[in-house]
Amino acid sequence: MVSCNDLNCPKHGNLRVRGSVKRGFISSAKAKYTAVVVIPSVSTVGKYERLEKRRGKIHVHIPPCESVKEGDLIEFGESRKISKTKSHVFTRKIKEEKKG
Repeated sequence: MVSCNDLNCPKHGNLRVRGSVKRGFISSAKAKYTAVVVIPSVSTVGKYERLEKRRGKIHVHIPPCESVKEGDLIEFGESRKISKTKSHVFTRKIKEEKKG
């Protein structure tokens, strides 16, 4: 654990999590303090009586006190705007990607 001086950390700073709380897989964690999370969803197409798979991508703020990598399943919540594209913040890691 790294000491956290980030004001946008929901645990150590003063950023409040409000609105929806979602789960998704990290597809990219290359940027500093940012991760791209993919949210898969399945919906029905009534006309054809079939299922349709879709996915959405959301940019999530990752505080410096947390460590995540691609493939991890995380939970994140909606917050105020942090930057132009980020309005969600990391809350907890649910499952790590297994190596091997």
